[in-house]
Amino acid sequence: MTETIHPDTLKALVLEAIPDAEVHVSCYSGDDHFEMEVISATFAGKTRIIQHKMVYAALGDNMRAAVHALALKTRAVE
Repeated sequence: MTETIHPDTLKALVLEAIPDAEVHVSCYSGDDHFEMEVISATFAGKTRIIQHKMVYAALGDNMRAAVHALALKTRAVE
């Protein structure tokens, strides 16, 4: 059986790693498929790949257990 995680927990993990972020998380298609948008000044000058790696690092082991799918959008504050 797979662990479950609440979207608010995922949001808190990202905010812990990227405190200035604006984070929106929603669940779709079951308990382990998520959509997430992260907007942060910290992303300025970083490639999208680096931005995504920062978010994945914040989510840690949840990406191997509780999160089966993550539709992730990141961008720097405009």
